[in-house]
Amino acid sequence: MLWSIAYAQEAAQKPGGIEQFVPWILIFAVFYFFLIRPQSKQRKEHAKFLEALKRGDQVLTASGILGRVEGLTDKFITLEVDEGVRFKVLKSQIAGHAKETN
Repeated sequence: MLWSIAYAQEAAQKPGGIEQFVPWILIFAVFYFFLIRPQSKQRKEHAKFLEALKRGDQVLTASGILGRVEGLTDKFITLEVDEGVRFKVLKSQIAGHAKETN
């Protein structure tokens, strides 16, 4: 009786080298197409947006401050949020274009 069980277990095939990696390859593919690729695409679009900024554009910062671009450098943007009220923010903290609703 024990011989027949042992023989049956021996006859069962174990997955080969590539067959063990197929699930991992599928998981990576799903992560790539649903997470990694869209994020990198969005990052590239945001970088293009930041490069295209010019004086006078209405922008919204990541913290929710609405202002008009008054000055640009490589790392900083000077925003005018009200007449005579200006401050500098990091260029990377600009979230997008904004249209004033006044």
